[in-house]
Amino acid sequence: MGRLSNQTALITGAGSGVGRACMLLFAKEGARVLGVSRTQGNLDETIRLVRNQGFDGQVIAADLATVEGVDRAVEGTLTSFGHIDIVVHAAGVGYSWQEKHSAGSMLDAIQTTPDKWREVISIDLDACFLLSRAVIPHMLRRGKGSIVNVSSISGFQGLAGAHAYTAAKAGVINLTRSLCVAYAKQGIRANCVAPGFIDTPMVSSVISLFDDQNTAFSLSPMGRPATADEVAYGCLYLASDESSYCNGSILVIDGGQTARQ
Repeated sequence: MGRLSNQTALITGAGSGVGRACMLLFAKEGARVLGVSRTQGNLDETIRLVRNQGFDGQVIAADLATVEGVDRAVEGTLTSFGHIDIVVHAAGVGYSWQEKHSAGSMLDAIQTTPDKWREVISIDLDACFLLSRAVIPHMLRRGKGSIVNVSSISGFQGLAGAHAYTAAKAGVINLTRSLCVAYAKQGIRANCVAPGFIDTPMVSSVISLFDDQNTAFSLSPMGRPATADEVAYGCLYLASDESSYCNGSILVIDGGQTARQ
């Protein structure tokens, strides 16, 4: 028996990185998984990997920064599996978004235009709110549910740039804590993981900093970034009954990066 046997998990950001790692790990632990991302091609690769492990699941392409996209994801999960026990919200954008799609989106407050600010806040914070707003009523009717949001250590420490990103990640943390306070007595837990550097496409443009040994150990006492799997195991713990008394928790997974600040 897996740690998530007979449970259904809706996992966002499932096209790559932590979301994909959660899809594979949660399926291995017995969950019925439905993955959501904006890019169908990435989702197709994720579900292929899931099925190659001998498990099954579903994927839906949707833009979670919109009410319509969130409704599509939630209703698709309910249609496929009947209910939602777990939500892992790993979708978001970071430095790779600026490099590949949206120049100027990871700058400081003076250089960030209002349009870029709203863009990042919409993807990294509004989507978390919209998904919570859509999923929680279904969990309330069943009297149980586990929500795990993926934030960042940048949500509680300042950076010289990426101000829309840091503000959004701080918002995810406190939204998670507020959901905990509001719905705990109805059986719903809300927790958060706060990773440091993870070797995923989101930070591909800056991950080469770890190539230099001195820089690497200045960034993390362990001298390396996390893997997506290491963060996925943190999500698994918070999603499962093993963490039944964790509520409003912020699980830092950063190799000790913030321990010396």
